[in-house]
Amino acid sequence: MNNRFNEVFPLFDSYNSKFFSGTRIIDILSSCFSFHPLNKHSKDNLTSRSCQLDNLAIMSSENSSYALVVTNTSIKFNVATSIAHIHICNKPVVKILYHAVNVTSTEAKIFTIRCGINQATTSQGILKIIVITDLIHSAKRIFDPLLHPFQLHATSILSELGKFFTHNPDNSIEFWEYPS
Repeated sequence: MNNRFNEVFPLFDSYNSKFFSGTRIIDILSSCFSFHPLNKHSKDNLTSRSCQLDNLAIMSSENSSYALVVTNTSIKFNVATSIAHIHICNKPVVKILYHAVNVTSTEAKIFTIRCGINQATTSQGILKIIVITDLIHSAKRIFDPLLHPFQLHATSILSELGKFFTHNPDNSIEFWEYPS
């Protein structure tokens, strides 16, 4: 059997040892990340979440070791618009805007999260990254590299996060859901 495609595209090899249980970031560094989904069935939860996010924004603006990443994506007429705002205390706000054609909303959201995380992990002195996104289930897909359509983005994000987590054992990332 000709194995040339696995050599050209090793990221799409589900039998790659990087994707085996026990060697994945979700298995060995699970205490470094957390997800905070929103219960959308209660109005009180939306008010409570707004207060929580306000507190996170205040806390991150007072602490130079926090990076706040706010993402949003929309698709109209097959054109995805992705935007990520990255705020780090005492540094100017970084805004990343992308347009793409013929991509799924999940792929666009993961790409936007990827851009925000890449920017935050390359900043000096960051110990905690807080990602605010409108679909937490898209963020959770990052940690499942066996989902073939998203492996390219997931592998890139997990590589950056792996370096970020091993650089300092206190480093962490939180994903907070808030509807757009």
